[in-house]
Amino acid sequence: MDLDWLKGLIELVEDSGVDGLDIELVGSDTGDPTRVRIRKSPRVAAAVPAAAVPAAAVGSVEVAPTPAAAPDAPPAEAPPASGLFEVLSPMVGTFYRAPAADADPFVSVGDRVEAGQTLCILEAMKLMNELQSDVAGVVREIAVENAEPVEYGALLFRIEPD
Repeated sequence: MDLDWLKGLIELVEDSGVDGLDIELVGSDTGDPTRVRIRKSPRVAAAVPAAAVPAAAVGSVEVAPTPAAAPDAPPAEAPPASGLFEVLSPMVGTFYRAPAADADPFVSVGDRVEAGQTLCILEAMKLMNELQSDVAGVVREIAVENAEPVEYGALLFRIEPD
């Protein structure tokens, strides 16, 4: 793999408003596809203490903010009172439940999901970003309609963890 090309991709993501980039190259020397995934964590305001930034903010699934949180503050680590894991949007974009208009959705209410399973696609700046679950459990709510725009931190799913 060309390291200069990879460094260029990292710089591109770092300098843009995109939260991540997924690329799959087919036809490597071994014949196996090469997958590159670059992610960056959201910027944290200086007034927010570092302890308030959850470890999940770097990944694809986050915990909902507490009611006392400021509007621009990152989500807090406390789970919701209902015991359900809330999946929040890690970026501004368009929410898609399926990989194509005529395809079945990735998940539906009542479906069992595993950690790492794709829940939806978030389109940002013509890039399709797969959002994967960080927990195994049962999908109890899908809070967004297909092809609806979402904001950073918007509730997407509620999952009852195992």
